[in-house]
Amino acid sequence: MAIERFEGVNFLPKLRLSHPSGGVAEVYLHGAHVTSWVPAAGDEVLFVSQNAAFGRDTAIRGGIPVVFPQFADDGPLPKHGFVRSQEWTWLEADSSDDDPVRVTLQLEQNLATQAIWPYAFQARLSVQLTEHELTTELAVTNTGDETFAFTSALHTYFRITDVRGSAIVGLGGVGYRDKVTGEHRVESEPVLTISGEVDRIYWNAPPELRIQDSRAARDIRVRSSGFADAVVWNPGKELARKLPDFGNQEYLEMICVEAAQIGVPVTLKPGAAWRGSQQLQLSRQNAG
Repeated sequence: MAIERFEGVNFLPKLRLSHPSGGVAEVYLHGAHVTSWVPAAGDEVLFVSQNAAFGRDTAIRGGIPVVFPQFADDGPLPKHGFVRSQEWTWLEADSSDDDPVRVTLQLEQNLATQAIWPYAFQARLSVQLTEHELTTELAVTNTGDETFAFTSALHTYFRITDVRGSAIVGLGGVGYRDKVTGEHRVESEPVLTISGEVDRIYWNAPPELRIQDSRAARDIRVRSSGFADAVVWNPGKELARKLPDFGNQEYLEMICVEAAQIGVPVTLKPGAAWRGSQQLQLSRQNAG
């Protein structure tokens, strides 16, 4: 079977997608949370903290958390919204064992969500696996009779050999808000390297960025559609020590590069729908 259901950590249900090429991805129903992608003839691409809490009321630290309907703490809702700690439903009829292998998960409003965000919605996350790529697509439909607005992101944690030997290509000349310093600046470097804590929202980012993991001689291409912005985050040494679900030295092993819609919130009238996607591709760097 190309799609199998298992019990994951702390008995939380998860789905394993297996491609004929040998590639594998894993998705928890809790949060519709992708926690692993190992391409054929490749290594793990996603980072999950060894201290991650797998609980029914908490978000998983790492992988690809789904951020909706609020990014970070920029509003009155819980940080990054509430869907990443909700139990989603696997829509088996909309999933596929063929090539590409695809699963679709769905979440609708319930008593818990309406207690803090009084709107009717349907969210679907599609996870698609091919030989060389992993694509996640978030679709949101306003199923109620009131217009609502939201911000969103696919908060992707990438596993890096050593962040000090990594770089992000494609953000040169792009304006951003530095959440660490509070400044608004324009990226002056064509290649962004990481030194210390980084927390930036890049407005109107290019649809393709590239992460260079030089010590592993590999590149990760991140292509987005429907998301206008991009976020780059690494907690750095000091903040990492303050995060209870994050190892003290794990900041060296990861970098978040996120497809996001933050600067201009999405506004949906009753019956309207929006979708945004992110496609990941792993490639080897040329020798020499």
